[in-house]
Amino acid sequence: MKAKIGLTMSREYDGGYPRDFLRHTYAEAVIKFGGIPVLLPNVETSVPLLEYCDGLLLTGGGDFDPACFKKDDQGTEWGGVSPDRDRVEMLLIAEANRRQLPIFGICRGLQALAVSFGGTLIQDIPSSVAGSSFKHSQSQARRQVTHPVAVQADSRLANILGRVDLEVNSFHHQAVADVPAGWRVSAQAPDGIVEAMEYPGNRFLLGVQWHPEDLVGDEESAQRLFRHFIASCEQYRRE
Repeated sequence: MKAKIGLTMSREYDGGYPRDFLRHTYAEAVIKFGGIPVLLPNVETSVPLLEYCDGLLLTGGGDFDPACFKKDDQGTEWGGVSPDRDRVEMLLIAEANRRQLPIFGICRGLQALAVSFGGTLIQDIPSSVAGSSFKHSQSQARRQVTHPVAVQADSRLANILGRVDLEVNSFHHQAVADVPAGWRVSAQAPDGIVEAMEYPGNRFLLGVQWHPEDLVGDEESAQRLFRHFIASCEQYRRE
């Protein structure tokens, strides 16, 4: 049996009715590298499903309510905020961590890890980071890379990627501000924005701010990330 990977889902409201959905590239990337995707809707009964999973993939999506990281609303424009998603993801991360599952966060998923473990977020990069010369929310196609990232040479991320510099795609206006205790920044953009964060140790507990699921067709770095994550999940299943 292949490793089963729990995938979080986005939430939108269609005529006032909630609808959970997943961009298919996440599932395709999991399948491409040997995993079985298990969709986790934004309801609390998703949490017990982790008993049957070998890893957790925290997907991208809408903004976090600043109340989640105990900050006042700075009046920025929010996109896709869902209290249900915020709450359920925090529960999923706590349960996955309790079970010592490998966890991989992508874009909002990196931010979810930061919030869950006690960190905070920049609510809006353009209005909060003076002198930022990068457009972190790109208008180009999702498969196109647009800005460089510097990876810490002694990080697990560098070991996975086999390199310390790469180009990434970028679709966010929030970002990690305060890194949780025990975690380390493993990559940054030239303007200082946190692009990756990891928890030191043997387990795969890592998040990136870009979208490797959209790059696995062309970029070796994206392929390496998914390959290592799925391998960690397979190891968890065997043990």
